[in-house]
Amino acid sequence: MKKQVICSTVFSLLCILLLFLSVEAQTCSPSGKIKGKTPPPGQCNQENDSDCCKDGKWYTTYKCSPPVSSQTKATLTLNSFERDGDGGAPSECDNQYHSDDYPVVALSTGWYNNRKRCLNYINIHGNGKSLRAKVVDECDSTMGCDCPNNIVDALKAVWKALGVPENDWGGIDIYWSDTD
Repeated sequence: MKKQVICSTVFSLLCILLLFLSVEAQTCSPSGKIKGKTPPPGQCNQENDSDCCKDGKWYTTYKCSPPVSSQTKATLTLNSFERDGDGGAPSECDNQYHSDDYPVVALSTGWYNNRKRCLNYINIHGNGKSLRAKVVDECDSTMGCDCPNNIVDALKAVWKALGVPENDWGGIDIYWSDTD
């Protein structure tokens, strides 16, 4: 009987260790660095305090994002996907511009997952409130500058729905999850 209990305990500990190693293997490490180049005149719209690449500065790049869970921690940032907004071009998922009055977002490269979340909805929880928003673009973490690997880049409608005072728009901690 003692052998059976010991074997069962050892097996349980081994399973826990394998689970821990599996979770650890899913962490996201930087994929490299990229040297910034100053964009040509008129090519960097700083409407929502967006950062422009600085010539010669090194930026960390990521091909991955932290693992997605039922409450994935992220930083909510502000962007505009309107024509002439700081998003720059039509959204990647539907080749459309989007009014700042609609709850749409871009996700960091790993979470965007090679377009697999395109036009899907996510739940966003922040400032004591929640909403659903549609994924329409990627915040490219492989290009450095202003998009690390943990960004949900949102239009004004998302910030308003979360009840964040306009003076505080730009970067807050949130949680997000895929919708069912």
